[in-house]
Amino acid sequence: MIQISNLHKWFDQLEVLKGIDLLIPRGETAVIIGPSGSGKTTLLRCLNLLEIPTQGTIELGNKSIHFDKSTKLTSTEIVSFRKSTGMVFQGYNLFPHLTALENIIEGQIIVLKKTKAEAEKKARALLEKVGLGDRADMYPHQLSGGQQQRVGIARAMAMEPEVLLFDEPTSALDPELVGEVLKVIKDLAKENMTQVIVTHEMNFAREVADQVIFMDQGVVVEKGTPSEIFQNTKNQRTLQFLNKVAER
Repeated sequence: MIQISNLHKWFDQLEVLKGIDLLIPRGETAVIIGPSGSGKTTLLRCLNLLEIPTQGTIELGNKSIHFDKSTKLTSTEIVSFRKSTGMVFQGYNLFPHLTALENIIEGQIIVLKKTKAEAEKKARALLEKVGLGDRADMYPHQLSGGQQQRVGIARAMAMEPEVLLFDEPTSALDPELVGEVLKVIKDLAKENMTQVIVTHEMNFAREVADQVIFMDQGVVVEKGTPSEIFQNTKNQRTLQFLNKVAER
């Protein structure tokens, strides 16, 4: 489903990704963990071309792009590739002047060229799915952080992506609101939605991940099942990170 080969990303003189190789099968949930500054979010942003990789190859479904210094993508090529992914941001990124329903309708009409009636039907169904059927006409400022994030997930799903990408989806939330967002993501995992999630929630990673990917300093240090990473790792860097997280 997702094949990443020898992926590099430079920002001027700083190499943030240093040759990433990953395979994420269709229907699996991959959770990326690691210290701040390890390249997790940059990798996620490269997957939907919010950042253009400097070198390497990304295959997503039946789409494939090879990157090198001569790569120049048109806006049409970027939009076409990006349609395969839905991105959920840590800061919600909802349109403040639109209701929850309108936030979910907008992209369907503009990008997918659906009629307003089709888009509204889909949007209402998705609001029900994330437990917000009674909040359709509320504006973002009238919703809690957890509710806004669930609208963000519904908006991403409305675009019918092959993959959902989550960039620390609970980091901006009060602790008591984290659970309602994680429940939606867990439900999607049970439905075999392909997901790539950057998170600091280790317990959540244990519960939901098919594959845990530990990154540090721009490389994949270790990858494996939750059991292999959390209970049975022999990698000293992984152990050091997990012990430090456990102390918090």
